[in-house]
Amino acid sequence: MKIRHIISSLALMTGAYVLPSTAQQPLNFTVKAGEVKASVSPNMWGIFFEDINFSADGGIYAELVKNRSFEFSVPLMGWTVPEGAVSNGQILVVNRREDNSSNPRFAKITLPAARSFTMVNEGFRGMGIKAGEQYNFSLYARLQPGSAVKLTVNLLDDAGKTIGTTTISPAGDSWQLYKASFTAAATAAKGKLQLTFTGSGGIDADMISLFPQHTWKERGNGLRADLVQLLTDLHPGFLRFPGGCIVEGRDLANRYQWKKTVGDVSERELIINRWNTEFAHRAAPDYFQSFGLGFFEYFLLAEDIGASPLPILNCGMACQYNSGEVVAVNELDPYIQDALDLIEFANGGVTTKWGALRAKMGHPAPFNLKMLGVGNEQWGPQYVERYTLFAKAIKDKYPDIRLVNSLGPSPSGDKFNFLNDTLRKLQADILDEHYYSPPEWFLGNAARYDAYDRKGPKIFAGEYAAHSRGTEGLQRNNWQSALAEAAFMTGLERNADVVTMASYAPLLAHVDGWQWAPDLIWFDNLRSYGTPNYYVQKLYANNKGTVVVPILKDNKVISGQDSVYASTVVDEKSGELVIKLVNAAGTAQPVAVAVEGVKSLAANGRLTILRSNSLQAVNSLEQPVGIAPEEKNITVKGKTVRTEIAPWSFYVIRVKINK
Repeated sequence: MKIRHIISSLALMTGAYVLPSTAQQPLNFTVKAGEVKASVSPNMWGIFFEDINFSADGGIYAELVKNRSFEFSVPLMGWTVPEGAVSNGQILVVNRREDNSSNPRFAKITLPAARSFTMVNEGFRGMGIKAGEQYNFSLYARLQPGSAVKLTVNLLDDAGKTIGTTTISPAGDSWQLYKASFTAAATAAKGKLQLTFTGSGGIDADMISLFPQHTWKERGNGLRADLVQLLTDLHPGFLRFPGGCIVEGRDLANRYQWKKTVGDVSERELIINRWNTEFAHRAAPDYFQSFGLGFFEYFLLAEDIGASPLPILNCGMACQYNSGEVVAVNELDPYIQDALDLIEFANGGVTTKWGALRAKMGHPAPFNLKMLGVGNEQWGPQYVERYTLFAKAIKDKYPDIRLVNSLGPSPSGDKFNFLNDTLRKLQADILDEHYYSPPEWFLGNAARYDAYDRKGPKIFAGEYAAHSRGTEGLQRNNWQSALAEAAFMTGLERNADVVTMASYAPLLAHVDGWQWAPDLIWFDNLRSYGTPNYYVQKLYANNKGTVVVPILKDNKVISGQDSVYASTVVDEKSGELVIKLVNAAGTAQPVAVAVEGVKSLAANGRLTILRSNSLQAVNSLEQPVGIAPEEKNITVKGKTVRTEIAPWSFYVIRVKINK
């Protein structure tokens, strides 16, 4: 590593400027536009979704009621009822497990004589209510024999004032679904839902729900539109779901089981979220998985945003950092069958068992599943033993499905080396590498894949983020981390013949309910924003190109020399050369990029700049685009593109080429 690179790496860590270069002559780069080195996978830049940081319930899943079916470990968690109402029997939570094992509990409410009964739901750190928005309320209810009960539904603002109301008059002693809609008169960041029962006798209630009308694509049981729009704007090539460590579970009983997340929403079995108590300093005892956002909704989301679905399934192993529990190999068949059935659910005809369920849920056409992950961050011989059984069964029945396989939790070390050697010998399809490291690791590893075996398995950079500590000691989404990721990603793009997919992780975080930082997108109950890291991902995905061509200095790839990182692709659809340049130093750097292998370049191109004067700078709910792309025109003379890369910046240049 050259001295200047070391100094600039220190500057990136500390935020200090480096000394100006004594020579201001431009760095001379050469692009060989006629030499195609690799094709860029359509799936290259994607997104990784895991239900951490209240990403699903309380996040992208637009349901506003917490513990809507009373299935939390504390049955009335999230609900406020009158003092003494439980002890005197005014409200009971009845368990009917023998009749309904997937949704056993409901609330039995007995009205006190000549008085009403009121209960209030607090939502997920409050409810985000918008003035003028229609809200759709529903519940399953039945009257107790001889009862006459009216339900008044009120939305309350932060101060407890009513800002929306409607009424429902249940009838009959059998379970029925009741619905009502109303419009909010004011905005509230931390509103609540108040239910008041009046009349005589009693009522049973379950699946008490409140959704905004304006969900993504106006779907019932839908997703939060602003968050999905941020995902759509990334133009992701794939969507990996549902995780992550929740696939494994703390133990096998807590693992993610996709079959329990499809079908009627009221029949999906809630479980505790494994991030509920994972971090003592960020404990979230009210963090559960209702599975209103289940596998069907994940497939729909992938289809909506133009991404290939990449589901990850449990391979018979719980999280090895927790219990380390594994299912006996001779009892692995149900886990393997789940994988086979999932492929049928996604791709099978409507006359098949699982294809018929997909059609019943409203999607008769197949979801065109092409990839499937076996396990998450597993390691050791026990993983290989289970993976080989999965691979044989899946490939025997569905030979075209490509399997994604774990290389463990780290990008080096004994665990990684064992799996890397073993799975390559087994001719695995795709190897999943994860790296959560300081920014200097990313700067120093931009050439990581330059020497990888071109004929071996493809690489999936499945989880990565530069962990940069801010002044308060937290790992932050500051410009320091985003710039390091931009530099590293030049190496992923340059090696697109080896690296077939990549995704930052984690994706979403609620500002009042997170367990893990940094994250790509942050939100509260009303607002959301993309981090600087988000815009790095967006610039790569939106400027993906179709083929890789070399960009060289002194006939060598540019991977940190003079603190500059570079990669180039050609977008054959638009006829443009796309040059990506990262300056990791605190001083400006002039460059001259000579383009060979073309007749000419257009006289004008488009330059997108992402930069900040401070490595510690961040975006926020109050300043969501403090660091965001800025577009300019760039003039091109002859076949050379000249520019000066600003300190600590990421440049994307697009210019038309004539071959």
